[in-house]
Amino acid sequence: MGTLWEGRLSGETTETLKALNDSLEIDKRLYKEDISGSVAHVEMLVAVGLIEESEGKSIVDALRVVEEEITSGAFIFQTEDEDIHTAVERRVTEIAGEAGARMHTGRSRNDQVVTDLRLWTLRNLNDLATLVLDLQKRLIEQAEKAGTTRIPGYTHLQHAQPVLLSHHLLAHAWALSRDFDRIMGAYKRTDVSPLGAGALAGSSLPIDPEMTSKSLGFSDTFKNSLDAVSDRDFAVEAVFVNALLGVHLSRIGEELVLWTSEEFGFVELDDAYTTGSSMLPQKKNPDIAELARAKPGRIIGNLTGLLTVLKGLPLTYNKDLQEDKEPLFDSFDTNRLVLTALIGVFESIHFNVEKMGEMADQPFSMAIDLAEYLVKKGMPFREAHAIVGGLVKHSIDEQEDFSQLVSANDNFGPEVEDFFKPETAIRNRITQGGTGIDSVEVQKDQIKKLVEMQTSMLSK
Repeated sequence: MGTLWEGRLSGETTETLKALNDSLEIDKRLYKEDISGSVAHVEMLVAVGLIEESEGKSIVDALRVVEEEITSGAFIFQTEDEDIHTAVERRVTEIAGEAGARMHTGRSRNDQVVTDLRLWTLRNLNDLATLVLDLQKRLIEQAEKAGTTRIPGYTHLQHAQPVLLSHHLLAHAWALSRDFDRIMGAYKRTDVSPLGAGALAGSSLPIDPEMTSKSLGFSDTFKNSLDAVSDRDFAVEAVFVNALLGVHLSRIGEELVLWTSEEFGFVELDDAYTTGSSMLPQKKNPDIAELARAKPGRIIGNLTGLLTVLKGLPLTYNKDLQEDKEPLFDSFDTNRLVLTALIGVFESIHFNVEKMGEMADQPFSMAIDLAEYLVKKGMPFREAHAIVGGLVKHSIDEQEDFSQLVSANDNFGPEVEDFFKPETAIRNRITQGGTGIDSVEVQKDQIKKLVEMQTSMLSK
């Protein structure tokens, strides 16, 4: 079998063109989707009477043989195989003979390729969502174990207010729940079959796109053939949800890098999730956290690159669209690695509860509670803010104990001595969604119910 266009063009393509044009090494991972799409297409051709049932059986049987050959590694790719679609069709024709030449009836590589890519993306979005849920579950489990452990809450990476460790961990779980929602939204918009759109305008043959759509498990079928073969919104959206998910994972990675440092000392990672130094015997490096922090850079690059490829393309198919696969594949591959690693980290992580509590209970962390105490007595907040801020400054400048300065100030009663006891700041937080003990218990219940609901949304 020669090229798919040998009737129109004569002579051999140059090696330079072949090297630039061929995509087999990239798209061969679509073989399962390509074979599934071809089986559905052939069964439809039989149903509408465009090929004989015996021919259809020969083709489908050959497709199954090809699938087994590729899966087992026995398949031998040829130099003329431009892409996985060409390779599969060539081998089917070798096995099924003349019947194999009928397999592409009523179909173009334009609708074939995008069908394969949508099927692949659907499967990988579902797998990604599963990993996101797994990481959420590990965070929730650690939040349950944390009890009333306190850590400093930060703004500008400066101590702000004490918060519960559980509250902090659940903040990441809530961010991941939004990632899950975006993944499922992308799934819905990807779940549309383009098969039957042909090269761009449909077919004069009595093919049945609805039948192939249902056979492949799509929820909907294309409405406009021009849009169907040119649309790569779904690929961009899939890369985008990976990019934003990666940003959230990067934030977790950054905190782990900080928290495992001697300066913080909040966390120790299991040895299985760290590395040593080739020179410094004492080192225990949080490489996983650093890579979780770094990897989103390439996914963001993938998103920018893909958007740039698509910008300004005229309808319908252009060879530029061949560049959709590398950024898509790489984005999923990258996040799959990072998510799997972080799931392991949070299954085995050790929190230094004493160090966290010690740093959370620093006297200045009660400054806002003291200001709000004055507000409850009727003082305007800005005046209360200035009084407490002045006491903080005096304590720092004169190296005097802050709690004693507060107790000696006429604006405060003796009850403020209790403000400096551990957990007081936590117990003072009463707003919904805040770090108060009761509020966090409500939050735990909410996030567990949400994860249960999200789990039920996944394809089995």
